Amino acid sequence: MRSTRREFLGMGLKTGIGLGLITGAPGIVLADSRRPVMTSGVMSGDLLADRAMIWSRVDRPARMLLEIADNPAFTGARTLQGPTALPATGMTAKLDVTGLAGADELHYRVRFAALGDERALSDAVSGRFRLAGSASRDVRFVWSGDTVGQGWGIDTARGGMTIYETMRQQAPDFFLHSGDTIYADGPLEETVNLPGGEVWRNVMTLEKAKVAETLDEFRGQYAYNHLDENLKRFNAEVPMFAQWDDHETLNNWYPGELLDDPRYTEKNVSLLAARAKRAFLEYMPIRQLPTAPERIHRGFSYGPGLEMFMLDMRSHRGTNSSNLQDAGDPAATLMGTAQVDELIAALAASQATWKVIASDMPIGLVVADGDNFEAVANGDNAAPKGREHEIARLLKAIHDQDIDNVVWLTADVHYTAAHHYSPERANFKDFTPFWEFVSGPLHAGTFGPNGLDGTFGPEVVFQKAPADGRVNLPPTEGYQFFGQVDLDGESHDLTVTLKDAAGATLHTQRLSPQARHA
Repeated sequence: MRSTRREFLGMGLKTGIGLGLITGAPGIVLADSRRPVMTSGVMSGDLLADRAMIWSRVDRPARMLLEIADNPAFTGARTLQGPTALPATGMTAKLDVTGLAGADELHYRVRFAALGDERALSDAVSGRFRLAGSASRDVRFVWSGDTVGQGWGIDTARGGMTIYETMRQQAPDFFLHSGDTIYADGPLEETVNLPGGEVWRNVMTLEKAKVAETLDEFRGQYAYNHLDENLKRFNAEVPMFAQWDDHETLNNWYPGELLDDPRYTEKNVSLLAARAKRAFLEYMPIRQLPTAPERIHRGFSYGPGLEMFMLDMRSHRGTNSSNLQDAGDPAATLMGTAQVDELIAALAASQATWKVIASDMPIGLVVADGDNFEAVANGDNAAPKGREHEIARLLKAIHDQDIDNVVWLTADVHYTAAHHYSPERANFKDFTPFWEFVSGPLHAGTFGPNGLDGTFGPEVVFQKAPADGRVNLPPTEGYQFFGQVDLDGESHDLTVTLKDAAGATLHTQRLSPQARHA
């Protein structure tokens, strides 16, 4: 239901009964020890035209309280009572706030009330977000992946994870995290020696001193990242759309894998992945549907000009292998038949000018897993085999159904690049030319560049990666990257800009929409 401003503010009178304490100071000054403490800031995410997820975390069992208003002074704010944060959810709480249709920029404020003593309130933490709306307007978002990887944690003397502050300063409407939101398999050491005799000094926690195996250890990976002030400030102002990849569990994992790694006492990767997914869902502002509470692939429309389709290339995949199987072989599964079918149907039904496929892994880059392959490509530069069959089926459907203006965004490989795919260069011909843009890492070691597989005819238009064969470059080297996407509300041109951690422009690609086929 579309709400006018008066109707929106009036909803507070209906939903805020009994929550008077949220807007005023407690009548009695209480000792700080009795008041809950919000440990990880606030986040919004999974925005729809009329609703948004709001997330936070607290240090003890407590009730989430929320104010939301269309002004930063919270005049006439709508007040809501959220869920109780309990140990069963890692002390996290998130609320799906509905009834927001017709609003533009919204401001929210979260507190927690101690159980059994509603006077004992935490300090408030505020955030904001902007809904897409139904009218055409300029839209900006940023994307990247890979946070706290390869031993590079939070060094407060160096400013922490400064790329998040750089991204915040771009004033994006939302952030697409393309996966590797944590490195559960990447313990930190207190110090790391840098070239030139300097020392990187990691903030340390108990959970970051070993690989994650228990649910609490997986939770601790996310809690660690939220110690960074740059990230907390960013999360409060920029809505999050989060994907997962491998390092939320462990490197290059697949369902059914049994570990041969002395660091782990638990060898059952499917069990580790179940705990990892639970922590991921708890710590991200993801809307969990009652019919599919663990589903990560999903889609979002952001106004008439943009729709985003977020893939899950991890949960349903077959074994990492030589990747040369025939179509239909279970070992060739990447997303699975159901997910690909849903994606094709959603793309065909989309009325948005631009359809952005958010992929947690690149299409044409060769990503090895020892002697096997981790991503789509198998490096043979031939007709589709193995996991390439799913991508071929998807690309053919996009071509056959005249689905235009499709762009792919990804991360994973720890450098940045712009790739153009064309059937003129490809072994597989039944597709429409398209662009794939790669970004990352956000705050992790830098690698690359990777080789390209010619099956779908990719061409490197731009890339920035270590040119001298060095690997695991620290954030101090400046090879940390994010991408920025700008949609022009009038022309509907889409401009993709690849940037470094300082915000410097490395490459710009302006794309004009193609007319929809008759």
